[in-house]
Amino acid sequence: MCRESSKKGSFTKNDFIDPPIYYWPRPLYFWNNATVTADVLIEQMQSLRDKCGYGGFGVVPFGRDFSPEYLSEEYLKLYGTMLEKAKDLGMTISLYDEFGFPSGSVGAFAEGDGKPRFRQKYPDQTIQRLDKAEEEITGPVIYRKKVPEGKLMGAVAMDLKSKERIDITGSVTDGMLKWDVPSGKWKIMFFNCVIDGNPLADYLDPEAVGYFTKMVHDVYYDRFKDYFGTVISGTFFDEPSMYRAQFRMWTPMFNEKFTGKHGFSPVTLYPALWYDIGDETWSARNYMFGFRAELYSEGFHRVVSDWSVAHGITATGHTAPEEAIIPANGPGDLMKSFKYLEIPGIDKIGGHRPAEKFYKLVSSSANNWDKKLVMSETFGAMPNYDEPGDLAWNDIWSIANDQYTKGINMLIPHAVWYDNTKVTYKPELSYRSTLYADSLKDFTTYLSRLNVILQSGGRHVADIAVLYPVHSLLGDHYFYTETGPANVDGWVDPENSFFNDAVSKIDYVDIGGWLMNGNGLDFTYIHPEVLDEKCSVAGSRLELKNSTNYENYSVLLLPSCYMLSLSNLRKVVEFYNSGGMVVFTSRLPHKSCETGKDMEVDSLIRSVFPGLEDDAWEMKENEKGGKAFFMPDPDAVGISEILYGSGLYFDVSYPLNPDIQYIHKVVDNRNVYFFANSGKSGIQTEVTLRGKIKVEEWDPHTGEIRKAETRYSENKSSGSNSTVVEINLKPYNSIFLIEKE
Repeated sequence: MCRESSKKGSFTKNDFIDPPIYYWPRPLYFWNNATVTADVLIEQMQSLRDKCGYGGFGVVPFGRDFSPEYLSEEYLKLYGTMLEKAKDLGMTISLYDEFGFPSGSVGAFAEGDGKPRFRQKYPDQTIQRLDKAEEEITGPVIYRKKVPEGKLMGAVAMDLKSKERIDITGSVTDGMLKWDVPSGKWKIMFFNCVIDGNPLADYLDPEAVGYFTKMVHDVYYDRFKDYFGTVISGTFFDEPSMYRAQFRMWTPMFNEKFTGKHGFSPVTLYPALWYDIGDETWSARNYMFGFRAELYSEGFHRVVSDWSVAHGITATGHTAPEEAIIPANGPGDLMKSFKYLEIPGIDKIGGHRPAEKFYKLVSSSANNWDKKLVMSETFGAMPNYDEPGDLAWNDIWSIANDQYTKGINMLIPHAVWYDNTKVTYKPELSYRSTLYADSLKDFTTYLSRLNVILQSGGRHVADIAVLYPVHSLLGDHYFYTETGPANVDGWVDPENSFFNDAVSKIDYVDIGGWLMNGNGLDFTYIHPEVLDEKCSVAGSRLELKNSTNYENYSVLLLPSCYMLSLSNLRKVVEFYNSGGMVVFTSRLPHKSCETGKDMEVDSLIRSVFPGLEDDAWEMKENEKGGKAFFMPDPDAVGISEILYGSGLYFDVSYPLNPDIQYIHKVVDNRNVYFFANSGKSGIQTEVTLRGKIKVEEWDPHTGEIRKAETRYSENKSSGSNSTVVEINLKPYNSIFLIEKE
């Protein structure tokens, strides 16, 4: 969270051995269900630094019995006392932006308790919802109907046989629709944006979120301006999401903003949010859900991040739920939701929520948009909501190793509790815990050493790019009932075999696991927008062109992409025609994001796979050496056979062991490799690094720097040199291999 640490450009041996305090982890510190007093607070802060190895924290006012009252004069005096003590201790504070969570109510703990100050002051700027009212009519007849309450987004008539849709909004006068219904059966629909009743700011409206920052962020800045950029190092938001408002969050300015971007009205696309409207269904849903995702990213994340940067500090936080397979009703577009956030983040939490499957999407978002730090709020409510007991140390070490090998480099422990007798979400990670106290400082020192190296910037290295199939995911999604889909992942109609099959074939998360755990190969998810705007073909390589995080790929994987933009597909075909390798899995593209362009998609696919059936495995090779594969039923073994059977020479390789993971970065022209064992058994193995490199072992558990057992070899097929290093990893241990200066 500290802007000072984000400015550091490199690392030194001295910092690694004895990390400065700005690299120490900073947990969330719950001021929970109690009256917080200055003397106890100061005593706890001293111990958090000296006994736990924490370099600061983010304060979370929490609980119905919390006092002093949130944002009251007494509260701000206490906060000032904390800041002054933090200054004396060399600690840094993250400005947590809410009373409890989620962010956006200015005091409504647990969505209804407490004081929802935002709704009290700005009732018309709170979350809004898209409602639909409809009626089937047989024409010809003159239809009259009073428009439902709320802002009318559009009135649409749809011919139930042909799916023809007519915008009849212009037939509304003084709140009454009068329309001459043609012959046939028609569905007449009203789409209205209404106040939902939720006390949160409208996440889709930058103006509303700006009012939220005035009520919270400006209060802290006006009172504590002199601490910003020094003691106050960043802001932290918690769990904004679009799953509220019965999963149909909307905003009154949607139509105007949509028309401003796309050049046409969205009114006749509204029925596709619920129904099949014919050939346009997929493109319509992608337009509508895709634009809503953009509004979410720009409405909340960008406003909060811009405020923070303008006031000399960083901004981080996480949306919810990150682990929705179809992101439409949560973050909208998990990668793009962080496009404008300085430090993308995720929440590793209990309750059977597999956030670990989505770490790479968040860290890849940072790679795509050239960001240096990736945050995770980690360990909260674990092992699970419904399982008693605390999280075991082995699990803590394993989770941390997993996160840092997948690109997270700012682990925020959840949590420390002011009153450790009233812990709401275990664990309580402080000096007062009989389970954690003895080893906690060893763990925080370990994290500090990881931060010294992996927060130092540089660029990520991977040979494989995986397209994030968000267009196809949004095309798969629709609102099923008046109260939203059955779950946040998106409804699958049990009577619709097409959609059952479509959702069952969504495999982009599985692809990530098969690459890393099933093949020992790192990769980067590429957002479709980034593929268009930042990637270019250079012979048999696909280059991500960023100023800092530039990457070069020899393989592009396209997971289950039933829908794809024409520009994306053209670049994919260009890459193949220039000698690159492309691998399609589960579903080939048949739909275009652009209305009426499906035949062009089919033509491009047939230029690569002439006559291919959708359920047939296929491989093609062109005169430039380009290879194209289609795997209708992918798995780790099949991917391994394609990748390793194609003569490719990967950046890092080792005898497959799912407990070993790694990340490779280049920092100030030095190769940095981090290998971690997330399992319970020791591992002694050789790892092969591409190129001839002189490396040392840097041990983050002890701070020891030692000679690496190294030999060199030549790859006969490629004529390239490689470096072979023997590593010995105890259970849950890790090692850095760092190129000598």
